[in-house]
Amino acid sequence: MAISSAHLFFLLSFIALSLFLVISTAETESELVDDLQTLQSQSKSGVIHLDDRTVSKFLTSPKTPRPYSFLIFFDAAQLHDKSELRLRELRQEFALVASSFITNHNNSNTKLFFCDIEFRESQSSFHLFGVNSLPHIRLVGPTVKSLKDDSEQMDQGDFSRLAESMAEFVESRTKLTVGPIHRPPILSKKQLGLIVAILLISSPFVAKKIFAGETLLHDPKIWLSGAVFVYFFSVSGAMHNIIRKMPMFLVDRNDPNKLIFFYQGSGMQLGAEGFAVGFLYTIVGLLLAFVTHVLVYVKDARAKRVAMVVAILVSFWAVKKVIFLDNWKTGYGIHGFWPSSWN
Repeated sequence: MAISSAHLFFLLSFIALSLFLVISTAETESELVDDLQTLQSQSKSGVIHLDDRTVSKFLTSPKTPRPYSFLIFFDAAQLHDKSELRLRELRQEFALVASSFITNHNNSNTKLFFCDIEFRESQSSFHLFGVNSLPHIRLVGPTVKSLKDDSEQMDQGDFSRLAESMAEFVESRTKLTVGPIHRPPILSKKQLGLIVAILLISSPFVAKKIFAGETLLHDPKIWLSGAVFVYFFSVSGAMHNIIRKMPMFLVDRNDPNKLIFFYQGSGMQLGAEGFAVGFLYTIVGLLLAFVTHVLVYVKDARAKRVAMVVAILVSFWAVKKVIFLDNWKTGYGIHGFWPSSWN
């Protein structure tokens, strides 16, 4: 009977200890989630800023499986000026995904938290994840033990679609639904109301000018200038510069006091370089328009010949400069050949 009592005592003690550990673990996990929700609510975009201490608190110290997942954006403030990395833009898109996810789940999310880590503040965390290049986004699931080997990295090629590609990455890896991306409107309600008021006030005066034929749209010089601008805009690669957000120039890494306006290599074109080529093309276009629309009305044959020769020489010089630049950038050359009948 004493043996049975001893066994019963140890059994009850074991059950009590197990219940205590389970309750303690549940309370610890609940406290971590509460802390994360508090940090999330304190952030305007919902992105939690992590450092080495909080990485240890929420990722390395808790036992797996954790009751939450992390989507982490690795950032470096000193590289924001490098337009080819697009870190500032990607960080904004990441914040957009975070705020949209929180809004679509009515602020009741406890499964996925969006975080960022800055290099200068958390170099140890960068090393812990094995991050050696940017941009970089990683998903840390509940069962991840090795942050470097087990966490999932977002493919570099998927950054082109910005927030939408980040949302697809989350949905494909976590089986959670992000929902629609809520982008802020281009104009606020106050700005839109002000524009409408200005249009309503000015509409009678504008209508009067239109019927009287006294607007800028009735001036042929405006249309001529617009045509030249559209031509320059198209041949200078300005649309490429706007879409890619290319800088006008770069600072030479070897000499900070030196600026680079022409980049050697076919994979990149600076803004100043495009404008230079567009200027040369525009010169040729204007000379051609001058020859076909103005010079034909000149009655002096000698003046016509001189103007024609000047137009040909200047056009030849401009095209030669464009060909030289293309050869310098890409290595491809243009060679002229005499007709075979001339040999």
